[in-house]
Amino acid sequence: MTIRQKLLVFIPLLVLLANSVTFFLFESGKIVRQSYDVMMDRILLYKQSAQTSEDTLRLLYGYLVNPGGSSGAELGQMRTKLQHIRADFIAKTSPSLPASTLTGYVHMLDTLLEQEQAALAAAEAQSPRAALDHYGEAEKTTGFIREEAQRLVDLELGYYQPVYKQIQNENALMNRLGAAVFVINTLLSIVLAVWISRSITVPVGRLVDMAKQMSKGNLPVDPAPIRSSDELGLLSNAFKQMSTDLKMLIEKDKESLEKDRLVKELELQALQSQINPHFLFNSLNVLSKLALLEGAEKTSDLIISMSNLLRYNLRNLDQPVTLQDELENVKEYITIQKARFRDRIRIEMDIDESVLQEPIPSLTLQPIVENAFVHGIGGMEKGAVIRLHIVRAPEGIRITVSDNGSGMSEEVRQALLRMEAESDKKNSAGIGTRNVFKRLQLFYGQQALVDIDSEPGKGTTVTMIIPYRKEGGSKTCIGY
Repeated sequence: MTIRQKLLVFIPLLVLLANSVTFFLFESGKIVRQSYDVMMDRILLYKQSAQTSEDTLRLLYGYLVNPGGSSGAELGQMRTKLQHIRADFIAKTSPSLPASTLTGYVHMLDTLLEQEQAALAAAEAQSPRAALDHYGEAEKTTGFIREEAQRLVDLELGYYQPVYKQIQNENALMNRLGAAVFVINTLLSIVLAVWISRSITVPVGRLVDMAKQMSKGNLPVDPAPIRSSDELGLLSNAFKQMSTDLKMLIEKDKESLEKDRLVKELELQALQSQINPHFLFNSLNVLSKLALLEGAEKTSDLIISMSNLLRYNLRNLDQPVTLQDELENVKEYITIQKARFRDRIRIEMDIDESVLQEPIPSLTLQPIVENAFVHGIGGMEKGAVIRLHIVRAPEGIRITVSDNGSGMSEEVRQALLRMEAESDKKNSAGIGTRNVFKRLQLFYGQQALVDIDSEPGKGTTVTMIIPYRKEGGSKTCIGY
């Protein structure tokens, strides 16, 4: 049985049991209330009829004493109420009394109404003696009604006394039975809840323990089998298979990493065997001195700039440099490029000297400037301008490299910002802009440090934000 089936079966079962207990208690109370209502309605009707009879008699006396007062209207209302009570007696039969008894009581009410009506008629006929006689008869009838009402109440109570005791006994029995049903329902609910929760939480707890062991690197964890056909059993089997596959993948990764390490070592050895940096620098120095002796000062300067540029590029790239070092390297590169472009290009620099000691990844500025030369203004015959601005901003040091060259499409711009490898192949210069952007993110541990503003034919502007060093020391470079 799946977890969904368990929940759909047992939760409605628990709700049904609880509703059954509630309905049972409600019905038992309903029977008792109905019995009480029947008895109390009859008793109240007797009491009300006696009280209303006395009220009509009192108002009749007031009317006879003072016919011009307000007693006449009140007497009419009270007589109407007494007539309604009489109609209720006729409509409601009592199982506890014979019909003749109730009929006699109704006749007494009729007699009282007739006597009061006769007294009113005598009063209107200016016969006070006759009105007083009729009032005396009405007073006697009211006394009979009061005594008969009390007798009827006693008869009702006598009739309902054994019924009331029986109801009490049944009510006590139902209370005991309801308590037993409530206890049984509670125990059954607890048992079902514990069983359902254990069938879910115990396997989940095992899986959590296995996950914790695996997160600590204890991969040879052999998960205990969960003998269940529900989703947790399937999840346990999948977890076990995942652990086995993960161990296999780790072994393969170890082998692959070892192969990559060996390949890199071989590549490094090959590069070292192909170029000896000291020999190359010495050769460039000899060429520079030779050009100087021959009077080719510009050629000598270019060779020196090339030597400095090469030495900077072959340094340890894992260590940060200052912004001053990067700027000097860019100037060496610009010296070489100006020998090529001559008057076709103008370089503009706006440098804030106070920020030049901030740390920055090596080879950050030169690739961006090279990209402006090669892909920005490379095809322009005249009027080319490259601007390098380094200023202090609230969010950090803002470095801007802009040109008025050919620009780039929105697709290429977005690809560069996403640092996609395909765009790097088409739009790379030196170490490549993608590599520069990625190393900035790794170095400072932040995203969105680079922005590119470019349109085809309207030039390109690359803006980089270099965060300030934290208090207490400069930020160190991480591997990239």
